[in-house]
Formats: sequence, structure tokens, C-alpha cells
Amino acid sequence: MRRDDPAEPAPDGPRLRPLSARSVVLSLLLGTHPPELPARELGRLVERFDLGGSTLRAALSRMVAAGDLRRTDTGYRLSDRLLERQRRQDESVRPRTRAWDGDWELVVVTASGRGPAERAELRARLAGLRLAELREGVWLRPANLERPLPAALDEVAERGTTRPARPAAELAALLWPLDAWSGEARTLLGHVGRTGRPAERLTLFAAVVRHLLADPVLPPSLLPAGWPGDALRAAYADYRRELEGEVRSLVGGGRPHADVRAEDRRP
Repeated sequence: MRRDDPAEPAPDGPRLRPLSARSVVLSLLLGTHPPELPARELGRLVERFDLGGSTLRAALSRMVAAGDLRRTDTGYRLSDRLLERQRRQDESVRPRTRAWDGDWELVVVTASGRGPAERAELRARLAGLRLAELREGVWLRPANLERPLPAALDEVAERGTTRPARPAAELAALLWPLDAWSGEARTLLGHVGRTGRPAERLTLFAAVVRHLLADPVLPPSLLPAGWPGDALRAAYADYRRELEGEVRSLVGGGRPHADVRAEDRRP
């Protein structure tokens, strides 16, 4: 393969998996507001990403059967199950922060007798809130995000605020792999200008969004020097504008942009 093919990158490039037809459709609809596209325009749009009509039709049929999409009078819409995911991803890609006063959010899991699936689901929920696990059942993060912790956590955990004795920057470096995140972000940024084909760019920016979802969004004082989070978000915003014109030209100027979100990786 070519050196700049994201499916098989150069040794110093990001390791990207080609998107399936399902992933392409979800990437587009998860970023469309409202999350619905007419069937004809959806077909024309995915042609840019090397998907043929028969492949798309088969993927749409499977997605409706699996509960990912709903048929509408004119096209396809995200199911209610994925609307909540869209909301979480919107908040994650555009995190709202506040000035940090030194407090940390603390969640201590108290529920017992849960099976492996329930424990895994709770861990995913807590990680999705950008909390990190200090030890089993003890999760925390700086209290700099403008978002409340869900009240449903009270059923399985105690929550509050704390000020750990350990220096904050040292604790942040213990909780999150900051150097690894920064290195991968720089690798992705370096690939942005080297990837030209629409399908390759969609694959690359789907990886960008997945990486942004793992950004702990820490207060600036706790980040390593030269943290590339803002630069990666800016690159994503530029790509979003690229797709905006294409989608509006197909479905009309009144519909907001369709941008790339982190897609489900199931086959």
C-alpha cells in the first residue's frame, strides 16, 4: 500500500482501521443535527467514501434490523438508543469547562454483588464522564467540567469532592497516560495534511474524534507543556466545515452540518 494510506500507515503513522459501511453511515448520522438524512441524499453522500449502492442498502437493512436506525417517510434516522450516544459525543467533542479551584470530583463505588457485565457497564459510564480509577472502585478527576454527575450514580456509589494530599499534577500523571495521549494526538495531527482521499480522511478523522473522547480535559495547570488537545479539536473543526458544504449541497442549506463522530466498532 501507499505510504500515506491510513489503513496501513508508515511506521510512524497512526494505526487506522478502514471504516465499514455501517461505520460510515453512523459517523455521518451521529454528527447530523437532527440525525436524519433522506435515503437518496445519503446514497449520494456515501459515494464520496467509496461505498456503492448495493453495499449501502445491505448495511442500512442490517442497521434497521439491529436497532441502530429507524426508517422514516423519506430516509433514515438514528434510533433512540443512539440519540443518547450522540448527546454524549457532542458534549465530549466540545467539552464545557470552568475555572478550577483545586477540588476533585470523587466517586466511590459501593454496590456489591454485581456480575461482570454490570461492572463493565459501570466502568464504561464512569470513564465516559472522564473520571479515572485510582484503585478499584475509587474514581476521581479535577472538578473543572461544566456537567453534573448523573443522579443515577447514587444507586451504586457515593460521590462528593475532595482535595488529595498528593500534588495535583503528580496525581493527574498517575491517573491518565498523558504522554501517550499527547504522542498519539501529534501523530494524528501530522497525518492530517498527508491524507487526501475522502474515504481516507473520514477514517482519519473518525480516529481523531475517538482520540478526543479519551482526552481527560484537565485544567491547563495540570497538563504537560505543549498539550495538543486544542490543536486536534481545531483540525477536526476544519474537517467538519469540509463536510458541511457537501451535506448542505445535497439536503439543502437549512440543515446543519454533518461531521464525524467516533463510530461503533462492531462488525
